[in-house]
Amino acid sequence: MPTSQRRGAEAPEDLLAEEIESPAHTPRSDETSLTRRSRARQGVAARPTAVARPAASRPPKVARRKGVKPIRNLVVLTLVGGLIATVALPAMGATGQLDDAVTTQQVAADHAQSLVVASDASASELSRESYSATTQQEIDDKKAKEAAEAAAAAAAAARARASANSRVASVPMNYLMVSPGSGEVRWPLLGFTKGRGLGDSGYHQGVDLLTSCGQPIYAAAAGVVRVSQESFGGYGVAISIDHVIAGQNVSTLYGHMTYGSRQVAAGQTVQAGQLIGLVGSTGSSTACHLHFEVHINGSVVDPWAWLQANAG
Repeated sequence: MPTSQRRGAEAPEDLLAEEIESPAHTPRSDETSLTRRSRARQGVAARPTAVARPAASRPPKVARRKGVKPIRNLVVLTLVGGLIATVALPAMGATGQLDDAVTTQQVAADHAQSLVVASDASASELSRESYSATTQQEIDDKKAKEAAEAAAAAAAAARARASANSRVASVPMNYLMVSPGSGEVRWPLLGFTKGRGLGDSGYHQGVDLLTSCGQPIYAAAAGVVRVSQESFGGYGVAISIDHVIAGQNVSTLYGHMTYGSRQVAAGQTVQAGQLIGLVGSTGSSTACHLHFEVHINGSVVDPWAWLQANAG
């Protein structure tokens, strides 16, 4: 058989084989190659028309493409529905039904702390008198009131001391206002008996002139009263006077006087021999007498010797 006839007879089978081997799985480049081979065979005798493959054997491309989109939509809808169910169902289960809804007050009451009180405990009413202050203003007012009361008490005590120190004798007296004598120094007491002197029987800085209570006491010299008090330590009712005698600073002290008998006040100027009070037994004393002291330029001297040398 000639070659042209053999190729013509075999053409249908070759064409069918090429159609079968060139499905949609092969690249479009193969179709291009097939076209090129067909063009190369144009010089050969025409072969019979290829038997067309039934339409049923070809893949329904259009139908397949139209069916993909509904499937995709169905898948997307299924995923969205599953996501909504996943979110909504737990929330509905947590909230419960409408009949089981509770208020914020009920929740707070269910979780509130409780206090158990013994059966024998009794309630007591809180009154204003049970506490002193509740605000800072009340505390400040209370402190101010206490400070004012303390200041008033201190002022009253100071006035009492000042009144006692400045008060003169209220005891009636008919004595001479000036002791007898004409010297710069006078005897502070008349008609006495000498008692303990300087340094006798322990610590003793003066001389005791013993006499009966109520006898007049005179200033030993002219000067200015420095102390005049109803209570001056162990001296009891006492007076102290500063003098300048013969160019020396002299201080005399008169102790254990009678209460209310002082005739002079602190700061007052007195004359030598002037009545200043009455003999008593106040302070650290066991009998009526005058305790008399003399200090010269700040040093203690023997008052008995000083009187004997200067009084006249």
